[in-house]
Amino acid sequence: MAVTDEAIEKIKGMIVSGALRPGDRLPKESELASELGLSRNSLREAVRALSLIRILDVRQGDGTYVTSLDPQLLLEAMSFVVDFHRDDTVLEFLAVRRILEPAATAMAAGSIAPEELDALEDQLNALGPEPAVEGLVACDLEFHRRIVSASGNSVLCSLLDGLSGPTTRARIWRGLTQKDAITRTLTEHRAIIAALRDRDAEAARSWATVHIASVEQWLRSTL
Repeated sequence: MAVTDEAIEKIKGMIVSGALRPGDRLPKESELASELGLSRNSLREAVRALSLIRILDVRQGDGTYVTSLDPQLLLEAMSFVVDFHRDDTVLEFLAVRRILEPAATAMAAGSIAPEELDALEDQLNALGPEPAVEGLVACDLEFHRRIVSASGNSVLCSLLDGLSGPTTRARIWRGLTQKDAITRTLTEHRAIIAALRDRDAEAARSWATVHIASVEQWLRSTL
């Protein structure tokens, strides 16, 4: 494993230094192993590991390439890891969301288009007064994703998208067991939209905090 780690670090060094850039094709395995002073086996394991976390793209019959290194692509690996959380860590994921998402919502207040806000409001209206929990959760995920995307920060958007997995279960559970959860969720969503329409970053931040904290508080009381 130490040899593979060394191989990973050497390939990483080539990318960080600019010797390999996004979209570049890696030299042939024998040439790269010789250049880096590695065995072909350790190089192969390193390439496999880096492809799993979307640093490299192995194309059968074509070669191995450096990916675009786009934050959204790289952070997909985090989503995979997050899916293996334990139930007792859901609160920790929610706490991270409570730190990041209100900031992203405040950022969106200055840039989100009126048409986007109209679309979000139409989406809420289409749910009706008593939507199914699964439909509400799907809408909730899309609602927050579109607002965070409007912040203009692709890294922040990808991070929050990756954190949504464990919190989805919490939202479904809450919707099934707490009587006023659906009404509160819809009310809080409308309050966030109103703050964004007013270009009031602090009000948008506050309502996003309330929205996430209410799920967190409920979950804390049930665990």
